[in-house]
Amino acid sequence: MRKIQVGLIQQANTSDIRTNLMNLAKSIEACAARGAQLIVLQELHNSLYFCQTENTLVFDLAESIPGPSTGFYSELAAANGVVLVTSLFEKRAPGLYHNTAVVFDSDGSIAGKYRKMHIPDDPAYYEKFYFTPGDIGFEPVQTSLGKLGVLVCWDQWYPEAARLMALKGAELLIYPTAIGWESSDTDDEKIRQLNAWIISQRAHAVANGIPVISVNRVGHEPDPSMRTDGILFWGNSFVAGPQGELLAQASNDRTENIVVEVDMERSENVRRWWPFLRDRRIDEYGGLTKRFLD
Repeated sequence: MRKIQVGLIQQANTSDIRTNLMNLAKSIEACAARGAQLIVLQELHNSLYFCQTENTLVFDLAESIPGPSTGFYSELAAANGVVLVTSLFEKRAPGLYHNTAVVFDSDGSIAGKYRKMHIPDDPAYYEKFYFTPGDIGFEPVQTSLGKLGVLVCWDQWYPEAARLMALKGAELLIYPTAIGWESSDTDDEKIRQLNAWIISQRAHAVANGIPVISVNRVGHEPDPSMRTDGILFWGNSFVAGPQGELLAQASNDRTENIVVEVDMERSENVRRWWPFLRDRRIDEYGGLTKRFLD
């Protein structure tokens, strides 16, 4: 049986980047000590979630790849012998920035990267101001543990992204995430949003017959403009198996490290029982490339 131990690090961040990095390093070491072979971090984990406002000074946080952060996480991956999925603010060129996931193999080498394709532009999530949409496609990253279909946050709502990763051989779907509640939402609305977020990703697992790993941040982060009460990130990081079954789930209000076993051979059996890929009518799906069908 081919099984791997997966570590999820759900962290509440501070305004001090050095503190965040040290907390992440401790959590990576702790997960590795518990046997984790693959460790996934949340979206834009080095800092506070800065997209609540539009501020040109924030671009100073961006780094080249390779750069200081990739050096830091490369050393951690190698020292702990783990495959590590990170989420960085990439400076590609002057005036050109991406929201980029970088994957390190267990020897510390950069196995590959993914630039976030779907970029939101909503109140408190002004990401289009900062990030250019990715241009390297939906390509799984080959690692010593297998092919990882790494996507980022807003991508998790799009079944097309998950499907394309699966069709290219991804053995896991992985979503570093930063999502939470705005203070004006009612309690009922908060429940609907959280459930929709979980259901949509579990559905990707079912539809593609592969596990899904989603790692969200947690804690309250104030709005620098003070126009809102900020975002309360809802945590609930989880792992779902290839039938959508929940293998592990974190709380909605605590920093938390989880290590869970994932059976990488189960997907083969599930796809034999439920051969969705076999029965796809690819001859009739041309309309999916249109914005809308009148």
